[in-house]
Amino acid sequence: MNPAKPLILFLLLALTGCSGLSSTQPGPQQAETKAAIRAAKQVLGTPYVYGGEDPDTGFDCSGLMVYSYAHAGVRLPRTALLQFKQLRPIRAKYMRPGDLLFFRKNRSRVSHVGLYIGDMKFIHAPSRGRTVTIARLDNPIWKKRFVRAGRVKKKFYF
Repeated sequence: MNPAKPLILFLLLALTGCSGLSSTQPGPQQAETKAAIRAAKQVLGTPYVYGGEDPDTGFDCSGLMVYSYAHAGVRLPRTALLQFKQLRPIRAKYMRPGDLLFFRKNRSRVSHVGLYIGDMKFIHAPSRGRTVTIARLDNPIWKKRFVRAGRVKKKFYF
């Protein structure tokens, strides 16, 4: 056996171990959710417009989610109800930044969505006459209307 082979094998194994992602580095999903949150924060103050999904004209709640995640290379369904139906359900205690939060504004069905940013806060386009803003999930109004969170599935990636 060539005496250099064990040394070469050791060096190859050591270098291979260094090239993997460590547990402290953000994985692809974390990078994408950070990009979505960054996009949403950049449009704070944009007016609510029913059917809107553009910072120049305004946003409705689901349009803001579509816009924010598009900046992360993720395609979402257009309406809050379709987002609710197609995203993976997450219990409140497992929420993490980037998850979508779903609410019932009326008794019948999910009709509102926001983007969770951590610390019980979310970004959303609330209603006509208001602007994209940050709200607290522990606010009694939102707490009462909260249904569940949803996490983006990989199938939505471009």
